Amino acid sequence: MTTRSVRRTRRTLQLAGASVAALLALSACSSSGDDSSATTKSDTSSSASPKLSGSITVFAAASLKESFTTLKADFEKAHPGTTVNFSFGGSDTLAAQITSGAPADVFASASPKTMAIVTDKKDNATTPATFVRNQLEIATLPGNPDKISSLKDLTNSSLKVVLCDKAVPCGAAAQKALDASKLKLTPVSYEEDVKSALNKVVLKEADAAVVYKTDVKAAGSKVAGVEFPESANAINDYPITLLKDAPNPAVAKAFVALVQSAEGRQVLTDAGFLKP
Repeated sequence: MTTRSVRRTRRTLQLAGASVAALLALSACSSSGDDSSATTKSDTSSSASPKLSGSITVFAAASLKESFTTLKADFEKAHPGTTVNFSFGGSDTLAAQITSGAPADVFASASPKTMAIVTDKKDNATTPATFVRNQLEIATLPGNPDKISSLKDLTNSSLKVVLCDKAVPCGAAAQKALDASKLKLTPVSYEEDVKSALNKVVLKEADAAVVYKTDVKAAGSKVAGVEFPESANAINDYPITLLKDAPNPAVAKAFVALVQSAEGRQVLTDAGFLKP
C-alpha cells in the first residue's frame, strides 16, 4: 500500500470516529433531557393538591341562610364529591351546641360576643376572622300601612312589634340602638333568631320587626323596609372559624376560604351585607 493510501485510510477512520462520538454525545444529551422532563412531570404531579371529598357541617347565623346556600352550590360544583350541610339558627344557641360537643366543622357567627362563647372554651382551631358586617332595618307589612318612618314610631302602643331575643346578636343590636336613642319598647314577643322575627311580619302576626337589612332584602315583596339612622351605631361584625374537632378539616378550610374570597364576598354583598 502506498504512503498516500495509508494516510487516506487513517483520515477516514478518524472522521468516522468523530461522527460516532458526536452521535453518542447527542444521545446522552437527549437521554438527560428526557430524564429532566420526566422529573419535572413527576414533581408537578406530586405537588398537585389532593382532591377534596366528603361532607362538612357548617353552623351559621340564621341571617346567612340565603348567601351560604348560594355558596354551597358554588362550592359543590367546584369540588365534585363534597357536600356542605348547614345548621342555621341563633348564634348564641349554635355556640352553646358547639361547646356541648355537637359535631361541626365551621362556625359563622353574627357577633364577636357569641363567637367568644366558642373561643373561651378553646373549641376553635383558627383565629376567628370577620368576613362581613350587617346593619339593622325595620321590616313592616307590605306597603307600610302603618306609615312607620322611624325607630321612635315603634314605641306606639297600638303597634305589634317583634324583636329578636336579647341574647341573639340581632336582639342585642336592636337593644343597643334603642338605648342610644333613649327609647323604651315592649315587643309582643322576643324571637329565637332573626328569621323567626321576620316571619312574624310575613305571616301578618306582627306589624313590624327589627331585623337585618339582608333579611328584608331576602324577603322581597313580603315585607317593606324602613331604614333608621340609629342602626349605624349597632352594626354587627360576623366572624368565622374552623372548629377544633372538625371531622373534615380539609374541606372545611376550603369552604372558609371560599367565604373569604372575592367570589364569596360578592355573593354576600349582593345579599346586602357590608364589607368588613
